[in-house]
Amino acid sequence: MRDRTTKKQQELFQFISDFLGEHNYAPSYREIMRALDYKSVSTVAVHVDGLIAKNYLKKSEKSARSIRVVTVAGSVDNNHLAWLRTEVTKREADGSQQSEIDTLKSAIDILEK
Repeated sequence: MRDRTTKKQQELFQFISDFLGEHNYAPSYREIMRALDYKSVSTVAVHVDGLIAKNYLKKSEKSARSIRVVTVAGSVDNNHLAWLRTEVTKREADGSQQSEIDTLKSAIDILEK
């Protein structure tokens, strides 16, 4: 079990997760600073270090852009939930079998618990 994050850490974690998903590499501290409107790179470092300490992120000390999201058995990132929701919407629109839609909705319910 991981420790809870602060609101700022949640915002930072979501930004990093989204950035990694979009670019396939980690954002620089300066990119994070600009995107989240922080006043200094050291503020980014404090929040990143907090997420590392809580086991949400991992990074290599000797490599730039090495931040990675730590996956924990049983955890689900928002990308999986977003994909499931999109699939439900698409299948409802194209008239797919209700049993398929119900199965996807059940998966969403399970993952959100």
